[in-house]
Formats: sequence, C-alpha cells, structure tokens
Amino acid sequence: MANFTFIDLFAGIGGIRRPYQKLGGTCVFSSEIDKFAIQTYEANWGETPSGDITKIEAKDIPKFDILLAGFPCQSFSIAGKRKGFDDTRGTMFFEVERILEYHKPKCFMLENVKGLLNHNKGNTFDTMKDILENKLKYKVYVTVLNAKDFGVPQNRARVIIVGFKNHNIKFEFPKPTGIETRVGDILEKNVDPKYTISDKLWASHQRRKEENKAKGNGFGYGLFHKNSKYTNTISARYYKDGSEILIEQKDKNPRKLTPREAARLQGFPDDFKLVVSDLQCYKQFGNSVPTKMIEAVANNIIIALKEGGEID
Repeated sequence: MANFTFIDLFAGIGGIRRPYQKLGGTCVFSSEIDKFAIQTYEANWGETPSGDITKIEAKDIPKFDILLAGFPCQSFSIAGKRKGFDDTRGTMFFEVERILEYHKPKCFMLENVKGLLNHNKGNTFDTMKDILENKLKYKVYVTVLNAKDFGVPQNRARVIIVGFKNHNIKFEFPKPTGIETRVGDILEKNVDPKYTISDKLWASHQRRKEENKAKGNGFGYGLFHKNSKYTNTISARYYKDGSEILIEQKDKNPRKLTPREAARLQGFPDDFKLVVSDLQCYKQFGNSVPTKMIEAVANNIIIALKEGGEID
C-alpha cells in the first residue's frame, strides 16, 4: 500500500478511482456532470462529485499527487462523428491542461478511445502530447491496452497516457497477464426473461447484418455464448438495442446482458451497487473503464513513484 492523493475528473461512476483507492490512495476531489452517474458514485463512494469542471477554478481544487481523467471521448471515437477539438466534449482535454498547469502534480493518467491516436491524421493527439511534454514539461508515456489481456472477457482497446513531472522516474506499462478469459465467467445463472430480445428486434438485427454484409462491411450484431473468449466492446448506446453483445440462448431468441453482467464485463465486483435504471446502468458501464486493466497500470505507476522517491 502507498500513501498518495489523487483527483478523479470526468469521474463517471468511479471506474478509474477504484484501483487507485485500492492501492492506498485518497481521493481529495472528484467531478462529474451526469446526474445519474453522480447517484451511482454517491452510492458506492459515499461522496458527491463536484459538477461541471469548466466552472471550477483550479485554485479551488485541493493539492494532489496524481490527476486521473477518462476525459469524454465521443468526439474522437469511430462510433461518434469524430469532430475532435471542434466538439465541446473534445475540448475537455484543455480542462485537464488547465488543472495540470496550476497544480503541477507528480503524475497523471489519462484514458481515451484508441481512435484518439489517428484522429485528424494524428494532429489532435500530437497537439495534446506537445502540450503535455513541451508546455507542461511532463515525461509522457503512451500505449494502447486491451481489456481482454487483463482478465476480463471484453475486446476493448483504449489509449492510456501517463506523465511524470520527475523525468528520472522509470516507468513501464503492464504486460498482458496471459489469463484465459471466457464469457461464461461473467454470466448470471438465472436471468429475467425481460432481457430476451423480441422477435421483431431479432429479425431487424438479422436483416441489418445481411444488408451490411452485402455492402461489404462487417457491422451488425455480435452473438456470444459461455465459451466465447470475449465479447465486443460494450458502448454507452448498448441500452438502445444491445446489438453489439447478444448472448445465445437454447431454443430462444438471444438476450441482452443484464446490468450486473455489464458491470462484471468492466471488472466491477458484485458488491458494486446498481442504483439507477437498467438504461442508465448500460450507459454508465458502457462509458466506464475496464477496472482490472486500469489497476495494472495504476500498480506500475505507484511502483515507479515509490522507487523515484516521490511518494511513501
């Protein structure tokens, strides 16, 4: 265990917070704008995040060692319209910059979609990296990690950006664990029939897949069973029709994941409280992070900071 403080920006339901707290960190400030995510955060962490970060002065945030931010990624995602910095959600990176510039913490960890790296021919990411390295003077490490390599059965690739103020610190990203995953590990035994999709929706999924196939693209529903190694990426739009992850059922139409299964797919333990509607749960877990993957990164960050004499 280590002794350090951190802040949790764009906190969602606390997916990034969880591993750092587990390693001994104390969260001194959190911020989230979505009222339903705030309800889940309160229920599980016992505190209410501050609201809109754009309205919070950097000086009003307590001093901290590590800045954590899974800043909004819809504007960089393949699933979004890829507007990047033209989209107000994309400019949230500049809120991170503002707080780093004022507080100069020892370290930061940012998480985003893989599409950030090649958005606008790489210029968006180059701008960010230039700010972090040349303006703010952090030593920056970047990689793409996948949840399926860290013990959860989900194919979810994400870019992780880590920076240290002390350039002498030696840091390495975690290596894949090699743990075999299977979808059956996250499935519940008895599932309410309401999660089985209707004949109409199932026919629509099949028709759309055939149309996409004819056009030569692979878009369409994803069907999995208990022995599948992993699922597709769960997204914030999962609540709409569940098409990216459907579970096979014997002699029945496939079903959607339950909210608890969605939580497990992101590595949340079963004592994590689900206090909002199914629709909001799906949105929250689709927007969250694979906590086991983040924990592996957090572990290496804390080791590096300890060895560099930055924290106890």
